[in-house]
Amino acid sequence: MKLLCLVMTLLTFVAVPCAMAVEPDEVLSDPALEARARALSKELRCMVCQNQSIDDSEAPLARDLRMLVRERLQAGESDRQVIDFLVARYGEFVLLRPRFSWHTALLWLGPAALLVIGACGIIVLARRYRANFDRASTEQESLTAAEAARLSEILRSGER
Repeated sequence: MKLLCLVMTLLTFVAVPCAMAVEPDEVLSDPALEARARALSKELRCMVCQNQSIDDSEAPLARDLRMLVRERLQAGESDRQVIDFLVARYGEFVLLRPRFSWHTALLWLGPAALLVIGACGIIVLARRYRANFDRASTEQESLTAAEAARLSEILRSGER
Protein backbone atom coordinates (compact mmCIF):
# COMPACT_ATOMS: atom_id res chain seq x y z
CA MET A 1 0.00 0.00 0.00
CA LYS A 2 2.83 2.38 0.89
CA LEU A 3 4.58 1.54 -2.38
CA LEU A 4 1.42 2.33 -4.34
CA CYS A 5 1.09 5.72 -2.61
CA LEU A 6 4.73 6.50 -3.33
CA VAL A 7 4.38 5.57 -6.99
CA MET A 8 1.20 7.66 -7.33
CA THR A 9 2.91 10.64 -5.71
CA LEU A 10 5.92 10.36 -8.00
CA LEU A 11 3.70 10.06 -11.07
CA THR A 12 1.83 13.16 -10.03
CA PHE A 13 5.01 15.23 -10.12
CA VAL A 14 6.92 13.49 -12.90
CA ALA A 15 4.31 12.49 -15.44
CA VAL A 16 2.34 15.74 -15.61
CA PRO A 17 1.87 16.32 -19.33
CA CYS A 18 3.14 19.59 -20.67
CA ALA A 19 0.08 21.31 -22.15
CA MET A 20 0.54 23.05 -25.46
CA ALA A 21 -1.95 25.89 -25.79
CA VAL A 22 -1.41 26.40 -29.52
CA GLU A 23 -3.29 23.60 -31.21
CA PRO A 24 -2.11 21.96 -34.44
CA ASP A 25 -4.99 23.37 -36.49
CA GLU A 26 -3.88 26.92 -35.55
CA VAL A 27 -0.33 26.58 -36.84
CA LEU A 28 0.36 28.47 -40.08
CA SER A 29 2.02 26.71 -42.99
CA ASP A 30 4.50 29.59 -43.48
CA PRO A 31 7.19 29.19 -40.76
CA ALA A 32 8.10 32.91 -40.84
CA LEU A 33 4.48 33.97 -40.28
CA GLU A 34 4.07 31.33 -37.59
CA ALA A 35 7.17 32.63 -35.77
CA ARG A 36 5.77 36.19 -35.91
CA ALA A 37 2.38 34.95 -34.66
CA ARG A 38 3.99 33.11 -31.75
CA ALA A 39 6.10 36.15 -30.85
CA LEU A 40 3.02 38.38 -30.86
CA SER A 41 1.01 35.83 -28.89
CA LYS A 42 3.62 35.90 -26.13
CA GLU A 43 3.16 39.68 -25.75
CA LEU A 44 -0.63 39.56 -25.44
CA ARG A 45 -2.52 38.90 -22.20
CA CYS A 46 -5.28 36.34 -22.00
CA MET A 47 -8.34 38.26 -20.84
CA VAL A 48 -9.62 35.18 -19.00
CA CYS A 49 -6.42 34.04 -17.27
CA GLN A 50 -4.98 37.59 -16.97
CA ASN A 51 -1.48 36.49 -15.91
CA GLN A 52 -0.86 34.29 -18.91
CA SER A 53 -0.10 35.12 -22.48
CA ILE A 54 -2.54 33.96 -25.13
CA ASP A 55 0.27 31.72 -26.37
CA ASP A 56 0.20 29.78 -23.08
CA SER A 57 -3.52 29.92 -22.32
CA GLU A 58 -6.00 27.22 -23.21
CA ALA A 59 -9.04 29.49 -22.74
CA PRO A 60 -11.41 29.72 -25.73
CA LEU A 61 -10.95 33.50 -25.87
CA ALA A 62 -7.18 33.06 -26.06
CA ARG A 63 -7.65 30.65 -28.97
CA ASP A 64 -9.85 33.21 -30.71
CA LEU A 65 -7.21 35.90 -30.20
CA ARG A 66 -4.47 33.60 -31.53
CA MET A 67 -6.59 32.94 -34.61
CA LEU A 68 -7.25 36.67 -35.03
CA VAL A 69 -3.52 37.43 -34.84
CA ARG A 70 -2.80 34.79 -37.49
CA GLU A 71 -5.59 36.05 -39.78
CA ARG A 72 -4.32 39.62 -39.61
CA LEU A 73 -0.73 38.51 -40.28
CA GLN A 74 -1.88 36.50 -43.28
CA ALA A 75 -3.73 39.60 -44.52
CA GLY A 76 -0.34 41.34 -44.69
CA GLU A 77 -0.48 43.53 -41.58
CA SER A 78 2.70 44.37 -39.69
CA ASP A 79 3.27 43.32 -36.09
CA ARG A 80 2.64 46.92 -34.97
CA GLN A 81 -0.68 47.06 -36.86
CA VAL A 82 -1.84 43.82 -35.24
CA ILE A 83 -0.91 45.07 -31.76
CA ASP A 84 -2.54 48.45 -32.39
CA PHE A 85 -5.74 46.73 -33.59
CA LEU A 86 -5.93 44.59 -30.45
CA VAL A 87 -5.18 47.55 -28.17
CA ALA A 88 -7.91 49.57 -29.90
CA ARG A 89 -10.33 46.69 -29.45
CA TYR A 90 -9.44 45.53 -25.89
CA GLY A 91 -7.48 48.43 -24.40
CA GLU A 92 -3.95 48.56 -23.00
CA PHE A 93 -4.80 45.70 -20.63
CA VAL A 94 -4.34 43.23 -23.48
CA LEU A 95 -0.59 43.93 -23.42
CA LEU A 96 1.48 41.94 -20.94
CA ARG A 97 3.98 44.82 -20.90
CA PRO A 98 1.95 48.05 -21.18
CA ARG A 99 3.36 50.93 -23.21
CA PHE A 100 4.77 53.97 -21.42
CA SER A 101 2.24 56.81 -21.59
CA TRP A 102 0.78 59.42 -19.28
CA HIS A 103 -1.81 57.02 -17.85
CA THR A 104 0.73 54.23 -17.24
CA ALA A 105 3.45 56.54 -15.87
CA LEU A 106 2.66 55.60 -12.26
CA LEU A 107 2.95 51.92 -13.15
CA TRP A 108 6.39 52.44 -14.69
CA LEU A 109 7.77 55.18 -12.43
CA GLY A 110 6.14 54.16 -9.13
CA PRO A 111 8.77 51.60 -8.07
CA ALA A 112 11.63 54.00 -8.83
CA ALA A 113 9.86 56.80 -6.95
CA LEU A 114 9.37 54.55 -3.92
CA LEU A 115 13.04 53.60 -4.03
CA VAL A 116 14.12 57.27 -4.11
CA ILE A 117 11.71 58.18 -1.29
CA GLY A 118 13.00 55.26 0.81
CA ALA A 119 16.63 56.24 0.19
CA CYS A 120 15.89 59.86 1.18
CA GLY A 121 14.16 58.63 4.34
CA ILE A 122 17.16 56.51 5.28
CA ILE A 123 19.52 59.46 4.71
CA VAL A 124 17.36 61.76 6.88
CA LEU A 125 17.18 59.16 9.67
CA ALA A 126 20.94 58.56 9.50
CA ARG A 127 21.64 62.29 9.79
CA ARG A 128 19.27 62.63 12.75
CA TYR A 129 20.85 59.66 14.47
CA ARG A 130 24.33 61.05 13.92
CA ALA A 131 23.31 64.52 15.17
CA ASN A 132 21.76 62.99 18.31
CA PHE A 133 24.85 60.85 18.86
CA ASP A 134 27.18 63.85 18.44
CA ARG A 135 25.04 65.94 20.80
CA ALA A 136 25.02 63.17 23.43
CA SER A 137 28.79 62.71 23.25
CA THR A 138 29.47 66.46 23.66
CA GLU A 139 27.07 66.61 26.61
CA GLN A 140 28.98 63.78 28.31
CA GLU A 141 32.33 65.49 27.79
CA SER A 142 31.17 68.78 29.32
CA LEU A 143 30.65 67.63 32.92
CA THR A 144 31.46 70.10 35.61
CA ALA A 145 33.93 69.15 38.31
CA ALA A 146 31.12 68.57 40.80
CA GLU A 147 29.24 66.33 38.36
CA ALA A 148 32.39 64.35 37.60
CA ALA A 149 33.04 63.84 41.32
CA ARG A 150 29.46 62.72 41.90
CA LEU A 151 29.65 60.33 38.95
CA SER A 152 32.87 58.82 40.30
CA GLU A 153 31.25 58.37 43.70
CA ILE A 154 28.23 56.61 42.17
CA LEU A 155 30.41 54.32 40.08
CA ARG A 156 32.54 53.38 43.11
CA SER A 157 29.48 52.63 45.24
CA GLY A 158 28.07 50.45 42.46
CA GLU A 159 31.18 48.25 42.41
CA ARG A 160 30.59 47.04 45.96
